[in-house]
Amino acid sequence: MEIFLDPLGNDDPPRCAVISIGNFDGVHIGHQAVLRHVVDRARDLGVAAVAMTFDPHPVKLLRPSESPRLLTTLDQRLDLIALTGIDSALVIPFTHRLARMPARNFVRSILVERLAVREIYIGANFRFGADRTGDVDLLRTMGTENGFRAEAAPIVTARGGVVSSSRVREAVATGRVGEARELLGRAVFIDGSVLEGKKLGRTLGFPTINVEVENELAPAHGVYITVVHIASFGKLFPAVTNIGVRPTVYQDSLTTIESHLLDFTADVYREHVRLFFLEKLREERTFPSTVELMAQIRSDIEKARAFFSNTRIEELPLVLP
Repeated sequence: MEIFLDPLGNDDPPRCAVISIGNFDGVHIGHQAVLRHVVDRARDLGVAAVAMTFDPHPVKLLRPSESPRLLTTLDQRLDLIALTGIDSALVIPFTHRLARMPARNFVRSILVERLAVREIYIGANFRFGADRTGDVDLLRTMGTENGFRAEAAPIVTARGGVVSSSRVREAVATGRVGEARELLGRAVFIDGSVLEGKKLGRTLGFPTINVEVENELAPAHGVYITVVHIASFGKLFPAVTNIGVRPTVYQDSLTTIESHLLDFTADVYREHVRLFFLEKLREERTFPSTVELMAQIRSDIEKARAFFSNTRIEELPLVLP
């Protein structure tokens, strides 16, 4: 997939394309459906399939105190968009000037004059332009005037409700990683680098890797069955991961993300990893002693081993970096 980071300036993005516009945080199954529809329509017409997205997220610029913690970084979002078959991604720098542009001007100057779009598909609830006055009805009207077709993307439902980024974020933030996996069509993941920690896990007999996370949003505090992909090894490792403040051994500790890789103890400091969350085992809690903490860790590890004895990692819905 070709990526244009300055599509309104020096870049020369595709013209006469079939396009979808959205923030696409998480690239959930609803996003995937519309993007694949864009690809199908583009192939039928013999033109490029294009996704237009924004960076930063508009709410981060306009109402930072209300800004959601995003599921994906820009690079992750673009990688996930590419998996749908989209030919080109236009990353529009979202500025105050763009936010003040009336919706009709956005359509006329960008979609018509700059891109000469052939067809446009957006979510039924997607809004654009100053005061969020642009919607699919405006696009349909202006499409008739300017020679392009516009339609609302099909609504995708799962677990009894419409799939949305906000719904996925809520599931992840509360630790419901199984539900989030259904909404995303893939396992929840975060990327990061391995830091050198205090080696407490090694002292207890359960060495861990401490991950400094790139993503804004990680699952809620708790213990999870996970899989870790280590870039330099190019392999996936089963693991148990704790997210929390380690209350049994520390007071007022910062939140950490620590993974115990089953049957793997190599030095991986400074390595880049992708951590996939499969199931939540339990809440993080305080134990009366380190002896009882160690017994619980053993129990967590045995549950993870039982999970992996019945599940082939190769068959899990994991998106590798």
